Amino acid sequence: MEHDIALPTIRLLPKTDPRPLRRGSPWVFANELVIDRRTRALAAGTIALLEDGERRPMGLVAVNPNSKIIARMLDRNPDAVIDQAWFATRLSRALALRARLFDAPFYRLVHAEADGLPGVVIDRFGDAAVIQPNAAWAEALLQPLVAALIEVTGVTSVVKNATGRARTLEGLDEETVLLTGTLTGPVAVPMNGACYMADLLGGQKTGLFFDQRPNHAFAARLAQGAKVLDVFSHVGGFALAALAAGADRALAVDGSAPALDLAEQGATAGGVAERFATRRGDAFDTMTELATEGAQFDLVICDPPAFAPSKSALEAGVRAYERVARLATPLVAPGGFLALCSCSHAVDLGRFRGACNSGIGRAGRAAQLIHTGAAGPDHPQLPQLAESGYLKALFYRLDG
Repeated sequence: MEHDIALPTIRLLPKTDPRPLRRGSPWVFANELVIDRRTRALAAGTIALLEDGERRPMGLVAVNPNSKIIARMLDRNPDAVIDQAWFATRLSRALALRARLFDAPFYRLVHAEADGLPGVVIDRFGDAAVIQPNAAWAEALLQPLVAALIEVTGVTSVVKNATGRARTLEGLDEETVLLTGTLTGPVAVPMNGACYMADLLGGQKTGLFFDQRPNHAFAARLAQGAKVLDVFSHVGGFALAALAAGADRALAVDGSAPALDLAEQGATAGGVAERFATRRGDAFDTMTELATEGAQFDLVICDPPAFAPSKSALEAGVRAYERVARLATPLVAPGGFLALCSCSHAVDLGRFRGACNSGIGRAGRAAQLIHTGAAGPDHPQLPQLAESGYLKALFYRLDG
């Protein structure tokens, strides 16, 4: 199918090696592109034809002259048309994977570049979905994207969630709004035998973190009859999974009162409220207080927000992860388990593991690393994009 209107053309600099892009790399950076007056004048989100330095077509890209990632590869077919049918094809492919993986429609449906929709995140909550259009092109084409989403999945309520650092970097607004359908309150999400309450309009990110599902499940295997501490718990992620698996009791610590209220609602819905407690406060202060009180737990999990959201924050982030490990270690009973998580893509697994090992050692304990976890398969990785593999979870068994 030919384009009705000729698309603008952008071109790699002659010195830019086109092979990474031809082999699947999805991004073009500003220092790799010929940036003339016409390119600078393109509106953020413009679809353009990308050529290599020899003027050979490479595919269709989304352009944002205001971003360091100046172009994102959308389709390697230069004759493709980015319309509702194109979105429906991409969404159908994404849905087929999730339908194979899960027996209920609660998952990340689209994981950005790894699902062929750069900068787009879609989480599904039964008949509702939350879209994060974190790139300018997706914001510009939100209407056909939403129409295709409804067509392919049959969801009846769609939320646009516009919070987050990625949209700020793209120069976009931060408005969260219900685009279609109705939502009367938090949505109940069944996962790992537990029930979670997700606030799709007012919660953090899309309302729930599906990426930790397999790590919740592994922690639950360690939780039978255990006393559990879930630090940075959000809506009770690890704590509620542990209780569903037979934990004796669980304490959830978070700085957000609304998140802890949702955790308590989830505990009630799951029938485990009598074994569940919450404690609101700064995580570092609360762990220090618990140690002073002499509290110990059979299983301690720390799942903090991204301490290193960018490379410039790397060293400070590594120090923060070490501090988490150092403060959490004394709270683990002899022979108990410690799980430490990072969602910072700037901190690779080696640096994160080193920080955790150092923190445990500084607290005077010896440990066995028994399991290394990552995001669930509804968060696929694009092999050519290291940033798509961001989540790390380390499970330790500590000595006496």
